[in-house]
Amino acid sequence: MIKLHRKRFKKPTKDYFLDPNRKEVAWELAPPFGIKSVLILVILSIVLTFSGKKVEVDKMLFMVSEAAVALVGLKDDSQVLDGAHKLISSMLPLQFSETREISRIENFDPEQIPRFTRIIEREISRSVVDPNTLQVSKSVSVTTELYHPFGYLIYVCKKMLETIEIAIWATLFALVISIPLAYFSASNYSPNKISYVVSRATVSFFRAVPELISAMFLVLAFGFGPIAGIMALAIHSAGFLGKFFAEDVENADKGAQRALEAIGVSKLLILRYAVLPQVLPQYVAYSLYILDRNIRMATVIGIVGAGGIGQELKGRYDMFEYGHVATILLMIFITVFILDQISSKIRKRIM
Repeated sequence: MIKLHRKRFKKPTKDYFLDPNRKEVAWELAPPFGIKSVLILVILSIVLTFSGKKVEVDKMLFMVSEAAVALVGLKDDSQVLDGAHKLISSMLPLQFSETREISRIENFDPEQIPRFTRIIEREISRSVVDPNTLQVSKSVSVTTELYHPFGYLIYVCKKMLETIEIAIWATLFALVISIPLAYFSASNYSPNKISYVVSRATVSFFRAVPELISAMFLVLAFGFGPIAGIMALAIHSAGFLGKFFAEDVENADKGAQRALEAIGVSKLLILRYAVLPQVLPQYVAYSLYILDRNIRMATVIGIVGAGGIGQELKGRYDMFEYGHVATILLMIFITVFILDQISSKIRKRIM
């Protein structure tokens, strides 16, 4: 809001505007910053300086600037660039193929191998210590394996599909939980103060517990698998949706609501015909965002055993198989990008 100051202005009388010698009113813009704003900015800068020193922001800025200088050739090496080079080198090439020892495949029939696969033989060299002489010698053995050029990529796609299913079910359960919570959390529709406070407290509690933490406890209760992931994501998402839905109900235009209320329409019908048409586009946008977020978070909670592609990502990372990790990350990126394009088109069509 722009503030204007008037100068050389006296309270006008009834003959003021008829007086040819009256003084014109001079207007000027208020200064953009006052002493109070400058003081707040100085205090905030001091606080951020001490906080940045505590969490090593200065070290981060130094390392980033050092990497930028090394990138343009003004410095020989950089810890950041060296680490990034090693990481990228270990992640390339991407791992798409899969090999399995035939001896570990049950009821394997060499005459009926799956499509696109072939049988290969691979030499494995191992270092063996002779227990008598304690001399180290190399032992070479040949293993027969079934090779699939896209076996691991297909497996990752299946795990990604499971992750999407976890996110979809979590979003559906979150919607079911959040709709009644939103009704009781809206101050203008909640039946009484007790239900309002309880609903608001429930919504705050759901939002306060991160998905990863709740997934850890739910895994203990339900075991490893997608059940814990669905429940962890649904609980946290219900907290966000309940808060957003309730705020939109409270901020909806009151004109149509008052008109229906004046003719004796019940609150539920007012919600249906006066509030829902206003908030529905925003509700769809919230739901699509939560779905997108749940897909990304489903990859994280899988790390603690809550199903999805996160379990595979954690296992490959722990075994230093960064080529497999890169394939998983690429699949996650492609999935999120495609979902973002789809949700964007849905929002444009609805809104």
